[in-house]
Amino acid sequence: MGRSKNDLWVGLFVLIGLAALVFLALQSANLLALSFQPTYRVTANFDNIGGLKPKAAVRSAGVVVGRVAHIGFDDERFQARVDLDLDTRYQFPKDSSLKILTSGLLGEQYIGVEAGADEKNLASGDNVTQTQSAVVLENLISQFLYNSAAGGASGGGKGTSATEK
Repeated sequence: MGRSKNDLWVGLFVLIGLAALVFLALQSANLLALSFQPTYRVTANFDNIGGLKPKAAVRSAGVVVGRVAHIGFDDERFQARVDLDLDTRYQFPKDSSLKILTSGLLGEQYIGVEAGADEKNLASGDNVTQTQSAVVLENLISQFLYNSAAGGASGGGKGTSATEK
């Protein structure tokens, strides 16, 4: 009888440990966002969202103020449409701007909010028009290489010609 009671406690302890590991894995992968704050939804259109994913953070001054709710494609504008759920305790002016930023050099992408100066605040259903797309590292590298190659091919080096003596 004593052995089966110990087995029950050990099994319960192992199950709690596995549940904690699953919770930590989901939390660290940003797949589980526990927030019981009421939110309001705003939308924004971007030319390029890079590697932005649903549930990504929305930050202002480094503070998480919301999450990306949904990412879709706008067939009329040919842009990415991003729906954001912002906490109601954070109110931003209507002329605020959104940027897709990266934490670190190769870290995860998030949306940064820069507050504007309008007297009216964003409300549920509003569309933010001032957006800046993600900086794609591959495009920067190719632009740098193209500019380097164009600078080298233009004859920027010094040489002697037949008329110089």
